[in-house]
Amino acid sequence: MMGSKIPATVITGFLGAGKTTLIRHMLSNAKGKRIALIINEFGDLGVDGDVLKGCGEEVCREEDIVELTNGCICCTVADDFIPTMEKLLARKDRPDHIVIETSGLALPQPLVAAFNWPGIKTQVTVDGVVTVVDSAAVAAGRFAHDHDKLDAQRLADDGLDHESPLEELFEDQLTAADLIILNKADLISAEDLEGVRAGISEHMSRKPIFVEARQGEVAPEVLLGLGIGTEDDISNRKSHHELHHADGHEHDHDEFESFVVSLGPVSDAAAFSEGLKALIVSHDILRLKGFADISGKPMRMVVQAVGSRIDTHFDRPWAAGEARETRLVVIGLHDIDEAAIRESLAGLAG
Repeated sequence: MMGSKIPATVITGFLGAGKTTLIRHMLSNAKGKRIALIINEFGDLGVDGDVLKGCGEEVCREEDIVELTNGCICCTVADDFIPTMEKLLARKDRPDHIVIETSGLALPQPLVAAFNWPGIKTQVTVDGVVTVVDSAAVAAGRFAHDHDKLDAQRLADDGLDHESPLEELFEDQLTAADLIILNKADLISAEDLEGVRAGISEHMSRKPIFVEARQGEVAPEVLLGLGIGTEDDISNRKSHHELHHADGHEHDHDEFESFVVSLGPVSDAAAFSEGLKALIVSHDILRLKGFADISGKPMRMVVQAVGSRIDTHFDRPWAAGEARETRLVVIGLHDIDEAAIRESLAGLAG
């Protein structure tokens, strides 16, 4: 029976870990395997799906890519994910494999549990949960908002819940993992990388597989075909929310804010990138991503930032009749100063 089910891989990971880059590399090396993608964004701008649609590979057909942009997939399982899966399974040209990229703020556990839904469990199985880790960010402690402040609170109040929402999310994504990708391994030393691996292993009861990677370059044969059937073991991989709030209340994302900024053309790409770095640091922005219209350039520029590290590249020419504009998604904690950030971004584009 397992052999007749369509395998599905859940790819999760913290903000900016490199999930989309990993998937893009996988698609480019799929060797004819029909892969359907379900992509969940946090925010209103479907950046990840647009990047994947522009990859130019036959397996990147638009009808094989479904974007869920109206909420976190773990909070909208019944409203969004289940109907999406049912439509996908009702197609005559069903895929060989389904890949689901979660938002960086999503809990994998509710999503995996949804594969036990009647009508889905008989047709699909979770081949495995892949958690992508930004090794450089973790080595620098970026998954937690302010370790020094947390330490100070710990000293001041022994009864305080010390764990930040970011750290809990990171740990929950690791707890659910069957395969952990230590991505961006080339950005840190071998000693620091081993420290990241040891730190993760130390806090896990299970022992998942670790794979080191740079720029998301992991062979599809490694990512796909794990054959775990994770939906049958999800009760042993409880999230912090499930452990701390076993009262049936749904979790939310009140700790985070996300908004989209639309700008005109950018006159100087290098100056724009440097300005973004300073802005991210001054406002402690967790994640920034989108597209930029660079004056005099026929192609659009993709912008992906986590912490103060920014990656940019030109992915494709602007299409005939397509509105050229700069649009960025900004993600931060709940007290982020949206008005000041909008004003600063407007100044950078000039």
